[in-house]
Amino acid sequence: MNVSNLLQFLVVADECRTADEVITQLVKVIRSYKFDYFGVVRQPRPHESPMDLVLCGEWPKGWPETYIGKKYVLIDPTVRYLSHAQKGFRWRESVSAFKTDPHRKRMERMMVESQKFGLFDGYIFPVHGRSGLVGNMTVGGKTVDLSPAEIAMFDAVAKKAFWRILELRKISIGPAVGVIDAKMTRREMEVLSYLADGLTSNEISRILKISNHTVDWYMNGIQDKLEAKNRQHVVAIAFRLGLIN
Repeated sequence: MNVSNLLQFLVVADECRTADEVITQLVKVIRSYKFDYFGVVRQPRPHESPMDLVLCGEWPKGWPETYIGKKYVLIDPTVRYLSHAQKGFRWRESVSAFKTDPHRKRMERMMVESQKFGLFDGYIFPVHGRSGLVGNMTVGGKTVDLSPAEIAMFDAVAKKAFWRILELRKISIGPAVGVIDAKMTRREMEVLSYLADGLTSNEISRILKISNHTVDWYMNGIQDKLEAKNRQHVVAIAFRLGLIN
């Protein structure tokens, strides 16, 4: 085990004078565990671009563009599981948690495609603040087996790296998507659930036996409550809030 490297980072991070120094030390720890890729990111606030959330990281060439282009964030099991997690977990554990999910097959396709980019497995560690989940650190690449003690230490490293980088870059954490007060009616929840399953307004109207205009009226109300830009953004926010799973 390289626990000593993790412990050293917790000490050295406080002595760093710039965010780049913190990142350099963090990369040393990650490389000592043979992880090829990593990312430290903030939770999104309303209307933020995913690329603006990255505090630091290194990913396979082409994977970020593929991930965003194919809208994998809408069904990424690690992102969805992260909203409820209190400690670090393995990527493949999150897939197992959605065995009966209607998006299960697409999740599996995403994981298969990620392996083509060298992302075979990894771990993700949530970072919480007063308002709830505020960010995370993920590490991955080749399969690496961490012990429970190492996972606990990586949790501490993730928190230290996240807050230290924010401090040195003078970035303040504002209200995140996860703290939106979204009080849905029963009918809105029904519409939201069918929307997450990929159904169109016409299909939802037939199931609920209401008009297309009524479905769109509910959709607009949901979008306003979640402060979302469009229907895809509605689904992404709803997953992060735990409104749908």
